[in-house]
Amino acid sequence: MKLFKEFKEFAVKGNMMDMAIGIIIGASFNKVIDVLVKKVFLPPLSLLTDGVNLQSKRIILREAVAGDNGANVIDEVAIGYGALGEAFIDFIIIGFTIFIVVKFMNKLRNKAQDTKDETVVTPKDIALLSHLTELMEEQNALLKAKQ
Repeated sequence: MKLFKEFKEFAVKGNMMDMAIGIIIGASFNKVIDVLVKKVFLPPLSLLTDGVNLQSKRIILREAVAGDNGANVIDEVAIGYGALGEAFIDFIIIGFTIFIVVKFMNKLRNKAQDTKDETVVTPKDIALLSHLTELMEEQNALLKAKQ
């Protein structure tokens, strides 16, 4: 029963919900990037490389051997370096996109934490801390003046 109580506290605190939302968004983001790479970036790249399809690029280590009935007796063994190249392009695009999103979010957060910027609402905790800092500086200035 204690384990269930701990799990309930974990779920209620929002950690589990944050993880679930992140996983769902990540899965959707993966689909978007997959389409972006395969349908937007690779076709022009294929056109520039004279119609080369990266997915079909591989180094064949052993050819497939067909039997008398046409079925493969021995399967082909190959290293698919084209699929690796495509995965690498996916990785670069995902990394760059996440970099841009994080940079944008940091810019928004820094703007929201600036108490002097009136264009955005400053969170209450930041505003209170800023006000406390101003009061402490004022108090220190008064104490120095008395000395």
